[in-house]
Amino acid sequence: MEGRHELQKVLTNTGWLFGDRLLRMGIGLFIGIWIARYLGPSGYGLISYAASMCAVFSAIAVMGLDAIVVRELVKEPEREQEILGTVLGIRVVASFAAYFLTVVTTFILRPDDRSSQLLVAVMGWAMIFGSFDVIDLYFQSKVQSKFAVYAKNTGFIIASIVRVALIAAKAPVVAFAAANSLEYCLGAIGLWYLYRRNGEFISRWRVRLELARKLLADSWPLVLSGIVFMVYMRIDQIMLGQMSTNHELGIYASAVKIAEIWFFIPTAIVSSVFPNIVRARQTDEKEFYNRLQKLYNLLAFLGYVIAIPVTFLAGVVVYLFYGEAYAAAAPMLVLLIWSDVFANLAVARNAFLMAMNWTRVLLVMTFLGAISNIALNFFLVPKYGGVGAAAASLISYWVAGHGACYLYKPLRRTANMLSRSLLYPRFW
Repeated sequence: MEGRHELQKVLTNTGWLFGDRLLRMGIGLFIGIWIARYLGPSGYGLISYAASMCAVFSAIAVMGLDAIVVRELVKEPEREQEILGTVLGIRVVASFAAYFLTVVTTFILRPDDRSSQLLVAVMGWAMIFGSFDVIDLYFQSKVQSKFAVYAKNTGFIIASIVRVALIAAKAPVVAFAAANSLEYCLGAIGLWYLYRRNGEFISRWRVRLELARKLLADSWPLVLSGIVFMVYMRIDQIMLGQMSTNHELGIYASAVKIAEIWFFIPTAIVSSVFPNIVRARQTDEKEFYNRLQKLYNLLAFLGYVIAIPVTFLAGVVVYLFYGEAYAAAAPMLVLLIWSDVFANLAVARNAFLMAMNWTRVLLVMTFLGAISNIALNFFLVPKYGGVGAAAASLISYWVAGHGACYLYKPLRRTANMLSRSLLYPRFW
């Protein structure tokens, strides 16, 4: 480490990002449980439905530009003002379009539900304020993510305090939707302030139409992938909200919250080993696949380590977290926690696809998962409610992460490796 300043800079930056994730996960889980207990299953289901609607359309607001913008800022720092200004312009327009589509879709799906319409209209403003995450991309390009962490976590902590105050004041559910938008608003203000403190000025940014066309030409496959991915992740809650009750959705959303606690683990592991996997592919194909198999084995093992005890303790976990009102979430949690095993393997498999530059294959895998999720929810939710939605998630996660690999000949070797990891998981 001594004397390797770039490595120290990268590790420090990674540490800030990891700390940001842990802080948000810890406080967010605690406050989220408190809100769920206060609102009850019906109120929590209502706000979960609005959040899922906004999440699906947020991919349009982001426009798949994050990685592209960081790449361009690193490649052409002399065009920094043009790049940032153009991307901000694209995102503002895209965010308003996404907001409009979210509200209109909610009116179509729930024409007589004024509460859902109001919650989506209020919560959707987070997409507008999120346009200023362009400044975050600037800090990423400089490997200075600590400034973005300062800004966003300040907004997050203030909004969390507001949420606690709302619980104490026995505020209506719409107030919690407003707190969500407040968090993004404060984050945007914080980013602007720290950008200004670093001697930079948004007033210098310029919009270039030619550059906008180039960026959009590069990003449209990522926009499509982002939309498909968000549908894949959130369609279960939207369909459950449409085909069942807010109460049932609230129960299901509480189980989802617990199951998603662990999602950062495979992402952190894969992010750490991905550079070594890429280097192995360039030098030794046998070692490349050997490292991939070890990664698959490890993530399958960790999936089992979490899934097996939760299977037997689901009722206790749900009761401790959410109380008696959410007791029906226990069987849903059992199914969802096993879907995490396949989610782990999907993250590792995606690293292989990225190393091979098979981004279109990744899109197809995600698309198949989304289609299977929609179809299974359509058949299972009317009969089994939240348990049916959880079963649909489990099966569709297997399809997207493992099963669909057998449909594409170049991926069958990977499919067999994934099967081996499921049968013989190991920590080494």
